[in-house]
Amino acid sequence: MISVSKLLCGTDAEGDGLRYDAAGESGKPQITERKQRRPVVVWNVTKQCNLYCTHCYASADTETAPGELSTGEGKALLDDLADYGAPVVLFSGGEPLVRDDLTELVAHAAERGLRPVLSTNGTLLTRERAAALRDAGLRYAGVSVDGLPERNDAFRGKEGAFDAAVRGIERCLDAGLKTGLRYTITDHNAADLEGVVDLLTDVGLDRFCFYHLDYGGRGTEILDADLTPAERREAVRRVCDLTREYHDRGEAIETLLVGNYADAGYLVEYARDRLGETWADRIREYLRVNGGDPAGERVANVDYQGNVHPTQFWQGYSLGNVRDRPFGAIWDDESNPLLDALRNRDERLTGRCADCRYRDVCRGGSRLRALTVRDDLFAPDPQCYLTDAEVGVRSGE
Repeated sequence: MISVSKLLCGTDAEGDGLRYDAAGESGKPQITERKQRRPVVVWNVTKQCNLYCTHCYASADTETAPGELSTGEGKALLDDLADYGAPVVLFSGGEPLVRDDLTELVAHAAERGLRPVLSTNGTLLTRERAAALRDAGLRYAGVSVDGLPERNDAFRGKEGAFDAAVRGIERCLDAGLKTGLRYTITDHNAADLEGVVDLLTDVGLDRFCFYHLDYGGRGTEILDADLTPAERREAVRRVCDLTREYHDRGEAIETLLVGNYADAGYLVEYARDRLGETWADRIREYLRVNGGDPAGERVANVDYQGNVHPTQFWQGYSLGNVRDRPFGAIWDDESNPLLDALRNRDERLTGRCADCRYRDVCRGGSRLRALTVRDDLFAPDPQCYLTDAEVGVRSGE
């Protein structure tokens, strides 16, 4: 995640220590006091979902899939993650709220010192469940909304999904839960970006995570809905401008860009043009510490059956299963060829990535997208939208 609000507006956030090793600069309580040494773990607790979204990386279905980790196995996993030192566990799905034991699992994570957070479509969040999750120790709920009502409902395969998600957001806020928006930008909904932010800001939301489309699960079936490089650049510019406009009005919102580390280079260029060289250099240092694309290093995934993946989007490759080996033994296994490749990618990148001046803050972006589109793990990320001049290569290289 790249915090636009921190980098462009200097706002504090509880993730400053986790992302930038800058806890001492923030006045807010921190997730960790120093940059993470262990991965944030996304746990897909179920493959079942009450919706059927066109871009679902987990290819979730409306029915329960066989092999789901039981409550006892889930608690054992959480114990394992806590002992390993994972700072955060993100409960995801499918739709995690279809599990009757979700509150129990959240409470167990909190008791073990993990920071439990939730990714949900929001439609099943009643007042009672929001309050129960808060009491169990849930620290954050990210609710997915992918456009204004018509586009969101078409994306999610159910009429009324937008209104139900907004009600879920309101119930979380009423319960005192820190809550944010998760919005995946495609050409179907890019026009709704400002409208969604304005509407949900009026509801009381102040945290917005803008995701680029990753090419996993059903996301691979809608590649033609992805933005062009020019459209992607324009969408990111709008996020940057919108953040600064809110900040200038005294309505501070926290905005984050997720899933495309070309955004790191763009933010430096944006700051140099609008805020000056000194500010741009400061941003670049934060982004250098952040470390670029985190797949296989600072983010991990455990699916509903216990398979471990380099990220939640990389469901097609299993590093091992927590039913067979502890998570730490799987994650620290340097003999795994994919983990080795991801952790030593810098010298293997090809094309314009090999000589890019922003390689230290991007690290080639998504290796999954490169593999999906170019059948080459080390080829340039097809979502890169920086110009040759910005990258620092001659045209055509």
